[in-house]
Amino acid sequence: MTEATAIDRKHWSRQEIAEKLDAFEQGYQCLPSQRQWAEDLGIPRSTLQHWLQRKESLDADPDLVAFFESAVGVAFLHRLVLAAHLVMTLVGPCGIRLVCLFLELTGLDQFVAASYGPQHQVATDLEQAVVAFGQTERQRLATGMRPKEITICEDETYHPEICLVAIEPVSNFILVEKYAESRNATEWTETIQQATAGLAVKVVQSTSDEGKGIIKHVQDDLGAQHSPDLFHVQHELVRGPSVALASKRRHAEQALAEAVQKVTDYAEKAANLPGAPGSDQAADLERSIEQAHQKEAAARQTLETLVTQQERVQQALQGLSADYHPYDLETGAPRSTEAMAAALNEHFSNLEAVAAETPLSDHCFQKIAKAKRGSSPWSPPSLSFFSRSGRRWKPWL
Repeated sequence: MTEATAIDRKHWSRQEIAEKLDAFEQGYQCLPSQRQWAEDLGIPRSTLQHWLQRKESLDADPDLVAFFESAVGVAFLHRLVLAAHLVMTLVGPCGIRLVCLFLELTGLDQFVAASYGPQHQVATDLEQAVVAFGQTERQRLATGMRPKEITICEDETYHPEICLVAIEPVSNFILVEKYAESRNATEWTETIQQATAGLAVKVVQSTSDEGKGIIKHVQDDLGAQHSPDLFHVQHELVRGPSVALASKRRHAEQALAEAVQKVTDYAEKAANLPGAPGSDQAADLERSIEQAHQKEAAARQTLETLVTQQERVQQALQGLSADYHPYDLETGAPRSTEAMAAALNEHFSNLEAVAAETPLSDHCFQKIAKAKRGSSPWSPPSLSFFSRSGRRWKPWL
């Protein structure tokens, strides 16, 4: 390589620099001429001197510098940085700034740019590589895939655009994760068809909330079984009676604390009261103390009642989780539609009783009613589908 050709090349990768410095340092012992080695390596002598000066200026242990500036060290450093991004930002919930902090705390910022800008570029490149790898693997594995019937779990998220999400619950394979203009049946159907194109799969069941668009897309377009999930049933109940009771309990705890403090204040005042015990002032204070004790007892009773009501709601939620299943979880025996309906209705009756006794607002009753409507998937057709398919139904997803 001529000097002019070398000068024309403006950028050298870290790996190339490390390899050339390795060659220089190994050969320089026998031929101590920078100019000669620069010509042999195909780089300008000034470039070689710049690389050597940069290496000498690193503020780290000489053994670390020798390793991380070698070809093997640079390759390991690249692998380490990519592993940090993969584990922290893709597999885990960390962000890029925590990767930067990791590089700083380990002292690796002496050997790799640890600021946000360069690491953001690394994260972007890694995401694109993962997506490209996924597409390649999908095409490769789909070729030999045996035909299979699958269940999918569908939902819509907003951050802030509408994002359609679907997962195959047995394998946890994310089938769909796509921004969309709407969440109607047509959009859902087109999205699922695109996601399953080339795959030897048939969607025979979908588990989701009671969204009209999803139900229409599943039943009419896919001709599949729709099974309401348990999460949204319990979610409505948590947003309704659970939140309301928690708020009432906080107010009751505060009222009890104030009542207890009032009794304490009156007791101290009585202990320090001047004059005869039978005076008018003493009699008035005695009546105030008695009233304070009554308020404390009432506040304590209110709190105890709310604690009991909260426990009843929690038991109902747990009962829904246990009974929202086609098999008895203790005996393993199959359950009839009537048995399941009776068990679920009992839990909802308890919830309605708590809401009436407390009493809770109309909003809470509406949440209970909505949850009740969404908890009735076990009609005869649903049980027939379950028995016929022999599949594991996952209503909790």
